[in-house]
Amino acid sequence: MAKRVAVIGAGVSGLSSIKCCLDEELEPTCFERSNDFGGLWKFTEISKDGMTRVYKSLVTNICKEMSCYSDFPFQEDYPNFMRQEKFWNYLQEFAEHFDLLKYIQFRTTVCSVTKRPDFSKTGQWDVVTETDGKQNRAVFDAVMVCTGHFLNPRLPLETFPGIHTFKGQILHSQEYKTPERFQGKRILVIGLGNTGGDIAVELSRTAAQVLLSTRTGTWVISRSSDGGYPCNMMTIRRHHNFVAQVLPSRVLKWIQEKHMNKRFDHANYGLSITKGKKPKKIVNDELPTCILCGTVTVKTSVKEFGESSVLFEDGTVETNIDVVIFATGYTFSLPFLEEPLRSLCTKKIFLYKQVFPSNLERTTLAMIGFIGLTGSILAGTELQARWATRVFKGLCKLPPSQKLMAEATKKEQLIERGLMKDTREDKLDFISYLDDLAACIGAKPNVPLLFLKDPRLAWEVFFGPCTPYQYRLMGPGKWDGARNAILTQWDRTLKPLKTRIVPDSSRPASLLHYLKAWGVPLLLASFLLLCKSSLFLKLVPEKLQDKISPYLVRIR
Repeated sequence: MAKRVAVIGAGVSGLSSIKCCLDEELEPTCFERSNDFGGLWKFTEISKDGMTRVYKSLVTNICKEMSCYSDFPFQEDYPNFMRQEKFWNYLQEFAEHFDLLKYIQFRTTVCSVTKRPDFSKTGQWDVVTETDGKQNRAVFDAVMVCTGHFLNPRLPLETFPGIHTFKGQILHSQEYKTPERFQGKRILVIGLGNTGGDIAVELSRTAAQVLLSTRTGTWVISRSSDGGYPCNMMTIRRHHNFVAQVLPSRVLKWIQEKHMNKRFDHANYGLSITKGKKPKKIVNDELPTCILCGTVTVKTSVKEFGESSVLFEDGTVETNIDVVIFATGYTFSLPFLEEPLRSLCTKKIFLYKQVFPSNLERTTLAMIGFIGLTGSILAGTELQARWATRVFKGLCKLPPSQKLMAEATKKEQLIERGLMKDTREDKLDFISYLDDLAACIGAKPNVPLLFLKDPRLAWEVFFGPCTPYQYRLMGPGKWDGARNAILTQWDRTLKPLKTRIVPDSSRPASLLHYLKAWGVPLLLASFLLLCKSSLFLKLVPEKLQDKISPYLVRIR
């Protein structure tokens, strides 16, 4: 049974890993190379430690109710989408509430994590760390790697002909902090993910012109949905997932495209997905307006650079370019692991449920947070940590490593031969993935049972937003406040919006309100009536037969 656990990194996933260790009565020691917790959410003007930090104006793109720790809701007055500083304050509240900071060793770099000679029996690891130039060695029963995948900037200069002749400034989005130093310049942003879109929009307010280059295009989603409610809360729902699994993929794709083009026609804005490319989505409220106003111009992929010019694939040329910003993502590395484990962990296909390396005979190493989800990463990493700590403790079992390696190798071969679709870089469906992990620990919500025991709660769980609290309703880690958190989630959503109460603004309750209030009772009443009517229809012919039979005899 694992006792001492090394947690590498004190970001979002590191904090939840510390807490999950404590929940399972394990002994965590967290190593954080910077001087504070929060990982990339801790803003600094200059990243001296080489770590990736958010830019100052960053706003979360998943609302607070969908991206909180499952037993620690945001305060009701927090905005639904918040600046990085506000989100870091939430992390601080979480860490202080559960007294996590005393388990973190700051300014400590992990140099190596290696198997002990008796690993096949004990599953233990030698962990070498360095603090202020002094190295320390310690033995741990398990290790949780929480360094995330925003480590090394991906700067693919070699794929851009002529880039070395370009005399302007070249930087990666990791270096971007504020827009002031780009005042009056002509800027090219390469890459249209969430970061590329955000930077292009912010620079458009100060730069002379912003050009935004994309190879594939993207769907652009707003933070607010119909009615002004947070988009995530309206779309990430269990009944939507159920419908998506039933509908043919072509029909589902047509419905989604029609809905996303309802706000604006992506083809008219140069944002539609290139044929043959995988569809992707970003969250950005202002990009369409910036394109409409001409402060941001969407361009195709770059063909070649000149000294101050750029030739694009469509043959157009833009001159007098001052700055090129590569928003081309990151590659993650694990320099402290030994080979072949290091290379294996970088291949998601060899991570069982995106957490456990398939080749280890002892499941005492967990990769936490190395995932892409269609919903909150925070919620996903917390459930990963809950599962991993129970595996360390021996309460959850994994298939044999030989079986896992054989399955992963076979899958990799099928992908290489083109016999299986390569989904390694695709984002995982939020509900499906979290349900899968929750099932492993016995915390997956039993919706049919809830409808029998607590119809009101069941209605919110199935038809309402799939908030993280749902995974605290039952099983190990059950939280007594989960039910109330679910039933009051809309109160916390609307609270920060109602800063001006208009006395005469009352209006009749919406149809949705009545459906929520009376839907389940009406369904039960209908069911009872149906049962009674079935019994009635069965009894009526018998009674009529008794009454009519004498007359029939007389007629005969």
